[in-house]
Amino acid sequence: MNIEHIAVYVNDLESERDFFEKYFGGHSGSLYINQKTQFMSYFISFDNGARLELMTRPDLHDNAEKSDRAGYAHIAFAVGSKEKVDSLTKRMRSDGFSIISGPGTTGDGYYESCIEDTEGNRIEITI
Repeated sequence: MNIEHIAVYVNDLESERDFFEKYFGGHSGSLYINQKTQFMSYFISFDNGARLELMTRPDLHDNAEKSDRAGYAHIAFAVGSKEKVDSLTKRMRSDGFSIISGPGTTGDGYYESCIEDTEGNRIEITI
């Protein structure tokens, strides 16, 4: 069994789509709009077959009071090497993104950094 896709609600659909294309090599499908509900989404495909659905709707409410709340925690992207983790983290730092931790080795043995995307969603960059 495989996970078909992961879905995340966002406020700024275009900005989030651009983020995942620019930094993680995603390829966006066409915009889907449900004319009745005004729900909109993009599927972002990655080279290994994984897909991410970015979704929004007009009645979306933010509830991001705590980063450790129940629900979505993070998405982890494996980039292939320590050097690539370091390089992408450095690039994202210079582009103004918040670096939460790393790069470095975690207590459970992962070499990673943790950053926030354009809306504060946590993204892990690992080997």
